[in-house]
Amino acid sequence: MIGSAQWVVSIGRFDVAVHIMTLSSFRAQPRRGHLERIKRVYAYLIKMKHAVIRYRTDMPDVSDFTFPDIDWSNSPYAGAKEEIPTNLPPARGKAVLMTTFADANLGHDVVSGKSVTGLLHFLNKTPIDWFSKKQGTIETATFGSENCASRTAIEQIRANKLTLLFLGVPLAGKPILLGDNKSVVDSGTVPHQQLHKRHLMLSYHFVREAIAAGELRYAHINGKYNPSDVLSKHWAYQV
Repeated sequence: MIGSAQWVVSIGRFDVAVHIMTLSSFRAQPRRGHLERIKRVYAYLIKMKHAVIRYRTDMPDVSDFTFPDIDWSNSPYAGAKEEIPTNLPPARGKAVLMTTFADANLGHDVVSGKSVTGLLHFLNKTPIDWFSKKQGTIETATFGSENCASRTAIEQIRANKLTLLFLGVPLAGKPILLGDNKSVVDSGTVPHQQLHKRHLMLSYHFVREAIAAGELRYAHINGKYNPSDVLSKHWAYQV
């Protein structure tokens, strides 16, 4: 039942992605309660069988977000540049804007203490890719889990951007990454911001170098309006 549900998530029902991801951890030794919960997921899918993903090709309004020009010349990332392949086909067609929403849920797994990363990728106003998975390390604070989520988001943005470039899809400016943790956003966009947790050093530098190289724009979004919450936390369908 878990395998079939994973296929359901793959073809578009990302509203149950975090539930299937959580239940997948118990496939080796499932208990009666796990069977009851996966049955409830299937009941929800049957009740909400008319759910669809709308293809909306118009350009999103990002005027509410500020993307200041930042001078990284006095930082360790001075001179960082994005590596663009030289054998790309000519871009044709309507330009699209890549937007990614990132979120993390600290201590999602009460057994291992691991957090969950939730990512939702948009082309213009259409969701085209989603990600919900437990993080590989145990974080003791929200800053750490959100920082790991940002790193994963940038890795996927790079992959999606490269795919679009090789398909000849024109991009409308730099991709946008939106997160609801102000401290993490500031640590990635403010050159003089300092890191006080050494175990996050690699993720910290990875995010900052990508922004300094001009690969993407990073901004804060209110958690109430972050759609990637559905990929990191358990919500009732009424919400």
